[in-house]
Amino acid sequence: MKTFGLTLGAALLCSAAAQADPLATPSMEGPIAANATPTTFDAGPLGNIYVTGAVSGLAFWQGDPEPGDRHTFVDLSNGQVSVQKTDGWFQFYVQAGEYSLPSLGAAYVKSGTLTNATFGVVPEGYIKIAPSGSFSIEVGKLPTLIGAEYTFTVENMDIERGLLWNQEPAISRGVQVNYTAGPLALSASWNDGFYSDRFNWLSGSATWTIDGANTLAFVGAGNIGKTGYGTFATPFAQNNGDIYNLIYTYTSAPWLVNPYVQYTDVPASTALGIPHGASTWGIGLLATYTVSPSFSLSGRAEYEKASGSAASGAPNLLYGPGSNAWSVTFTPTYQYKVFFARADVSYVTAGSVTPGDGLGPLFNSKSQARLMLETGIVF
Repeated sequence: MKTFGLTLGAALLCSAAAQADPLATPSMEGPIAANATPTTFDAGPLGNIYVTGAVSGLAFWQGDPEPGDRHTFVDLSNGQVSVQKTDGWFQFYVQAGEYSLPSLGAAYVKSGTLTNATFGVVPEGYIKIAPSGSFSIEVGKLPTLIGAEYTFTVENMDIERGLLWNQEPAISRGVQVNYTAGPLALSASWNDGFYSDRFNWLSGSATWTIDGANTLAFVGAGNIGKTGYGTFATPFAQNNGDIYNLIYTYTSAPWLVNPYVQYTDVPASTALGIPHGASTWGIGLLATYTVSPSFSLSGRAEYEKASGSAASGAPNLLYGPGSNAWSVTFTPTYQYKVFFARADVSYVTAGSVTPGDGLGPLFNSKSQARLMLETGIVF
């Protein structure tokens, strides 16, 4: 990622921004609310430069940890600062710091190791050219268009991301074009998919705002070429496949309800050493109920199934070819001004597991429970 240079002289005035609403970026699904009065620098001809961020830590217990994992952890979940310009024809966004990405049914990787193994200390950063309010172009390290959950913990209803999120790209390098016309919002992107550094993915989304409470989105993406390698951040099979979402959102106080359906497909490829293709389909339901201005209850339920068989040489997309899994998560959240505290109780169970591809110390366990606590500030 190319960091965009910005020098703010000592003469610039630092103050609390007189904003009625939080900034739109980074996206916050809730129930954690972004600071409605972020710090702003009056940068003269550049206009206002906003500074926001999150500092949070987590502690958790889990059953059946994988080799190298542990039953208990204490770690930093976010130590990030965002700097952005949000108006005029030239805008930008830069997010920098350390983070962890806990997800259900996957081994936990501590923030220092994970940051270096995935998107680096600047996980998101892009310039945005916006000649009008309805049209814009973004270039840089971009959040994905795919899925109903965002990348970082404080952006989501639950601390951990879900099973369906594990099939999705999170951040991609590329270029994205956005256009809105009345209730319809369209985006298209040419990018490197699962952060592969090979620009052979196309992504697109169409979102219809039905009314003030209801939206419906269709999202699709896929590799139009071949990528013959994988890394920790770039799963080989998924990065050579396609993915589709149908996402519905209902927002009417005190409820936010977000069901979605997902389908992925990895075709057979002799050139890539994939003798037999495989696919997954899944369904997820996320919801938040706001009990009071400072307290809310969130939950998630999911089911996912993979096709194929180990005997045919199909790739492993879940817990072995032909496996399935479901999960439930419950998350109460408390927030007072910029301070928040919350807890995750989650359970994952898998079926038709291929020996060696399951959970636990011998990779043959079929379930895992976790209790996770997170607390910190958003500023």
